[in-house]
Amino acid sequence: MAENGATAAPEEAFDFDLFTIGAGSGGVRASRTAANFGAKVAVVELPFAHVSSESAGGVGGTCVIRGCVPKKILVYASMFSAEFQDSKNFGWNVPDGITFEWKRLIANKDREIERLNGIYKRLLTGSGVTILEGRASLVDDHTVEVSHSDGSSKRYRAKHILVATGSRAVRLNVPGKELAITSDEGLNLDELPRRCVIVGGGYIAVEFAGIYSGMGSKVELLFRKKTPLRGFDDEMRAVVARNLENRGVHLRPDTNVTKIEKVGGELKVSIDNGGEIITDAVLFAVGRKPKTSGLNLEELGVELDKSGAIKVDEYSRSSVPSIWAIGDVTNRINLTPVALMEGTCFAKTAFGGQATKPDHENVARAVFCQPPLAVVGLSEEEAVKAAKGEVAVYSSSFTPMKNTISGRQEKSVMKLLVDTGDDRVLGVAMCGPDAPEIMQGIGVALKGGATKAQFDSTVGIHPTAAEEFVTMRSAARFVTKSGEVRKP
Repeated sequence: MAENGATAAPEEAFDFDLFTIGAGSGGVRASRTAANFGAKVAVVELPFAHVSSESAGGVGGTCVIRGCVPKKILVYASMFSAEFQDSKNFGWNVPDGITFEWKRLIANKDREIERLNGIYKRLLTGSGVTILEGRASLVDDHTVEVSHSDGSSKRYRAKHILVATGSRAVRLNVPGKELAITSDEGLNLDELPRRCVIVGGGYIAVEFAGIYSGMGSKVELLFRKKTPLRGFDDEMRAVVARNLENRGVHLRPDTNVTKIEKVGGELKVSIDNGGEIITDAVLFAVGRKPKTSGLNLEELGVELDKSGAIKVDEYSRSSVPSIWAIGDVTNRINLTPVALMEGTCFAKTAFGGQATKPDHENVARAVFCQPPLAVVGLSEEEAVKAAKGEVAVYSSSFTPMKNTISGRQEKSVMKLLVDTGDDRVLGVAMCGPDAPEIMQGIGVALKGGATKAQFDSTVGIHPTAAEEFVTMRSAARFVTKSGEVRKP
């Protein structure tokens, strides 16, 4: 008998060693790695579409088709408006009347996404993985039924089942919510909205505010807290908010939407202070929900949390021993590189003879606002709780060299958090040009347990912004375990 009470089938009764549900980044990585260990693997995914639905998805998943990749393409596009302005003091004569063509950008973006979709399919088939197209549901702890668009269905037996279905954007439950769009549609609109209300304070909301504003839209960003990006370092949140405002985004903190109405060809957004906003589009960026509905997980005894995420142990195994889960559907750290790591660790554990736990500490993160924010390790608030001694806060705010010529009134801000108990660097943050590229390298240092003395002994590259991280010698303040702040 298996641990959950089900009778384990004999080896010869299985069609596959591994059946993966979901061909996003994590599912593809896990499937390919398992196949490379010699496993017979199948992966099922919904038919391709740029906008997801209950019946549409695509190999590559959210990140490749309607997330990180197309978002970054649009971020690049939106940055040119500021670059045109900044180039003038560098001697460039920029003609008046420069225009932006949204349709051309979206067509080029779509071609790139379709190319990547093909690459991901070839990566799977090249590894010997069988690709199935359809909607999956679990029949028992070793059986998956795949329903196809033509109405047919087929069942497959597998020794291990991996759920890697990701997450989907959610909408606020307010009257008129069907008039709003999510990030899926926001990357695929027929026309760029002249005016847009973005609802939410997370990284998706902040990034879309920068994208649309940079392309010329009048953007209003509504969020419930005092500053956006809850969960990030408070000081860096304030920097991002200031930069958004300086680049033309109208911030409305402490604000909730109560209703959306269509009035002629416009939308009227009612807010909780009694005010109204007239706009052309409303984008909800209020979070994402794990995609577990319709899989019959709970019927099989797979435990879910209150958000619908699959509960897993430290090896990504669910409460049913033959069923595993990785990526956003587990709601641990919902980032593509984390899903890739979890997929690799799962394959090593299940098929490589190497029991491997995913390591979720010191995962670097970036928000592709303008300029971008990047962090690794703990925020100041978290560091104070975790430190052995006081937390020494090293910070630097300066005008980037480029801005000294362009005249752009925007500073880069950097921050190092050091545990005075053992000199270990607990957290690093930066908001400024190239922050994500810089932070990736610093992530390696923190993963290795770097100390402030090691940062100090490192020779910088000049002239760069990154050298500031190895030249900050004096702490700006110290914070005690009780939260008391004292000057050096």
